Amino acid sequence: MGFKDYLVQVLASGMLIRAQISISTASSITSEGSQSASASFSTPSASSTASLGKISDPASFVNLFIGTTNGGHVFPGATLPHGMVKTGVDTDAPGNHAGYDANPMFNVTGFSQLHDSGTGGAVPLSNFKLFPFAQCSSFEKCKTSLDGRKTLRKILANGSPDDFASPGYFATNLSTGIRVELTATRRTAIHRYTFPASSSHPRIAVDITNDGQRSSTSPVMILDPNTARVVGGASFAASFGPGRYNAFTCVDFKGAGFTLQKPTEFGAWLADFPVQGTTDIQQLYYGFVDQLGALFTFAPSPGRKSTTILARVGVSLISTEQACANAEAEIPNFDFDKVHNDARAQWNDLLGRVQVDTASVPRETVSLFYSSLYRTHISPADYTGENPKWNSSEPYYDSFYCNWDTYRTLYPLMSLHDPAIFSRIVRGMVDIQRHEGWLPECRGATAMHFIQGGSNADPILGEFFVKFHQHAAALNVSADDLYTALLADAEIQPPNWNVQGRQADIWKQLNYIPHDMFDAGGANTKQVSRTLEHSFNDFAISQVAKILNNTEDGQKYARRAKNFENVWHPNITVPGGPGVLGMMQPRFANGTFNFTDPRHCSIHDPAQATCFLNAANRDGFYEGSPIIYSQYVPHDTARLIELQGGVQKFISRLNFIFDQDYFESTDEPSQQMPYMYHYANRPGLSTQRSRQVIAQFFNTSVNGLPGNDDSGMSRSILPCAL
Repeated sequence: MGFKDYLVQVLASGMLIRAQISISTASSITSEGSQSASASFSTPSASSTASLGKISDPASFVNLFIGTTNGGHVFPGATLPHGMVKTGVDTDAPGNHAGYDANPMFNVTGFSQLHDSGTGGAVPLSNFKLFPFAQCSSFEKCKTSLDGRKTLRKILANGSPDDFASPGYFATNLSTGIRVELTATRRTAIHRYTFPASSSHPRIAVDITNDGQRSSTSPVMILDPNTARVVGGASFAASFGPGRYNAFTCVDFKGAGFTLQKPTEFGAWLADFPVQGTTDIQQLYYGFVDQLGALFTFAPSPGRKSTTILARVGVSLISTEQACANAEAEIPNFDFDKVHNDARAQWNDLLGRVQVDTASVPRETVSLFYSSLYRTHISPADYTGENPKWNSSEPYYDSFYCNWDTYRTLYPLMSLHDPAIFSRIVRGMVDIQRHEGWLPECRGATAMHFIQGGSNADPILGEFFVKFHQHAAALNVSADDLYTALLADAEIQPPNWNVQGRQADIWKQLNYIPHDMFDAGGANTKQVSRTLEHSFNDFAISQVAKILNNTEDGQKYARRAKNFENVWHPNITVPGGPGVLGMMQPRFANGTFNFTDPRHCSIHDPAQATCFLNAANRDGFYEGSPIIYSQYVPHDTARLIELQGGVQKFISRLNFIFDQDYFESTDEPSQQMPYMYHYANRPGLSTQRSRQVIAQFFNTSVNGLPGNDDSGMSRSILPCAL
């Protein structure tokens, strides 16, 4: 069975038997038009759908609110496929990693331009919030601070917030009577604020400093009192690593249906204190934690029933000048509806490359499928032209959060229906290695983040080259540069392998990562996990070497790909797991084994330990128990089956993992496990398990994901197995 046939079989496993799924790599599908902007907050009907033939508007099946509570951290705002700008609402929820929370008890604090989706760590991005005020008793008494401006959303009769979202569009109605609508191009957002007739002095604040962590330093801001243009920026902290990044914005305003005159009042603000007439934050006293921005009062629309003001917000990581240039180039005419329609058309082109015969299939099932496919294209983000670190004509992608989250899932799926973007992402990774020495692993807003697994760009590049090497030149991917980048990861140890590359020296010396050897390059943790990851990393390199007819390298890295066997202990058993014999275990440099309870970090762990990123946590495993990692040899499952005692014992072990709740739906090493029965020639059991997992852990509700969606990449894939 070829890979495509296999994946189509897996994709179809959750559908009714008669369902047909076809996949193409190109599409001429266009949008049937802009969706109504009426606000609603609901999940799709569970009724079955009639056969629609070719689905021309797959965006209509996408539910952006899946996973926006309960730790899913999903971004439901407006963006393009892999767009840099992700404009959406920010709330004061404790889990507002993507800004939004579907729980109506949480207040709105602004509408910002940059977000990530599905992440853990600290709250990323959420930069450059705008906020509308229907009424203030006076300009000087407008509560402009993050806490002062908190406002609830309007609540519908069913108790949900009056929010609506579809691909490329977001809307909400605030309790103050203001309606907010958002859409975006790649680097620019456009907001539409409709103030009620009672708003005699509509005001809008621009927030320069409040990112998700409130980490800004070195702010700058200037406003123009005649045009109301605001330019500014600051330095902000990375959310999952030690670095910082600079970001800049350029905001312009325009009346919708009327000529917006120059502001009647203007000024910079410090926390809750707008200072009328000021044009520069240098005119204010401020310190490290101060909140800073601009505030404008506009004249209402003449003869108004309501006043609608458009705000165009350009963003750049280079400069305020480039933020303005981005805005002027991408949204020159402030045409909200055109931007919205273009965004929806782009999403329909992408989503429509996977066509489903929906005859007699519940609409919720189709919605779950297309919603999951949608989330796989939120990140990584196309930051091309916005890399301040070096000049290059190559693409630049960011928001790799992290490759460890995605290499098993996102890129194999992307290879089937979006090879052009896949090639651009690969080119961007290779260019990062060319300038920084190693391929990226975790990255956000140009800052390196902490590595979770191994050098997991290696299998991503391998995935691309194995499938598209005959087309690599046409896709502008240099085979030589790609291979050079892979060898750098494999052979050269970086100064800090916490953030890039591998602990390569000891890997080459011992052929595993020992449990008891420290060096200055990084934290001595997750040694077993890294041994397994590096084995797979080297397998990927061996396959590229084979295609390039580099026989010696192919054999070398194929040998290193077998290093996973060096941490296999054949005599470890699982308490309560009869017949489960043999387990991955930590190993000392002298060759003897240490011991980690196979239940460690599972829900059955007597110590209730976790295996997260912690330098003091030396159990040898990361986000998964030894039981889970003992099933994790994706490149040589045939050998794993031998180590476990044959096909029947392999199946029995898989059954034990699922039946005894060791399967960890919230952690990446488990993601391929429902399909592993294929390797034992039991594809029917893969179908059964995948349906079971989807039914148990995934649905179209706001808490319909079992954990962080990891930028729409990892946990989005399993529902795509419908």
